[in-house]
Amino acid sequence: MATENLNSHTIGWIGTGKMGYPMAARLIAAGVDVTVYNRTKAKAEPLGVTVVDTPADLADRDIVYTIVTDDTALREMVIGPNGVLSGDASPQILLDSSTVSPETSDEIRAAANAKGTQFLAVPITGNGHAVKAGKSTLGVSGPRDAYDLVEPYLEQIGSGVTYLGEGDAGRIAKLAHNVMLAVVAQNLAEITVFAERGGVARHAFLDFLNKSVMGSVFTTYKTPALVNLDFTATHTCKMLRKDMELALATARKLEVPMPVTSLTRDILQSLIGLGYGDADFAALIEVQAKASGYEIQPENIAVSDGLQEAAE
Repeated sequence: MATENLNSHTIGWIGTGKMGYPMAARLIAAGVDVTVYNRTKAKAEPLGVTVVDTPADLADRDIVYTIVTDDTALREMVIGPNGVLSGDASPQILLDSSTVSPETSDEIRAAANAKGTQFLAVPITGNGHAVKAGKSTLGVSGPRDAYDLVEPYLEQIGSGVTYLGEGDAGRIAKLAHNVMLAVVAQNLAEITVFAERGGVARHAFLDFLNKSVMGSVFTTYKTPALVNLDFTATHTCKMLRKDMELALATARKLEVPMPVTSLTRDILQSLIGLGYGDADFAALIEVQAKASGYEIQPENIAVSDGLQEAAE
């Protein structure tokens, strides 16, 4: 499907939070016919498209995309009394990028299939800033023919799309991805505090790291938060703990030991107990500094997150 044919299907969009809003905005900017539902209608209205009153109002769309907070929210949006599958009509394809348990994913897939709707799990990487810059990537699992149909639309959302296989392979990949996110974030906090305690200015160490082979898009776009201690949430400690617990529960079923993951989950739990539950997980550095005997201070230095340069 060529880009000029992106209006071949109508899209329903459920969820315009930190990730959902910029994702939907990219589709709309590409000329796709998108209609939106969000619990707080006013948050979706700036997209400049039709905003409906219930998820059920999107059932006549060809494709419906959901990205919501958790298992409970996904069930409500899809199979609840006013869910997109609650009436006689149903979309051709249902896509979901929420980070939920495999059990909930199986439940939604079964409900969709019973309606004749194909279901795709579509994990997405990065945060809202990365999405806006076009630097997120997406993985997809489910029926291959459904993937082939939606791939051109997904290419408008991120910089790359990967078909991961049948069933819930996408969920497993996303949980694995978010485990690495948490473990790397904790290690990044540790080594940054280590360097600072040893006399290296925080911004200088992170610049050095980001220019090395160990640097990444992730370490670069977390650098402003670590340098200036801005813990405005892109992904909260509570949300990351949820991801870790879902991964560990799945790992137990698969008989896969994950000792580093377990330890990192416990560290996140400590942060939540200290009142950082709704803060960005970059707050790991503040607690790491306290454990190292000092009160870390913002450097108040303008540093790039790398996303704008990457987009250009």
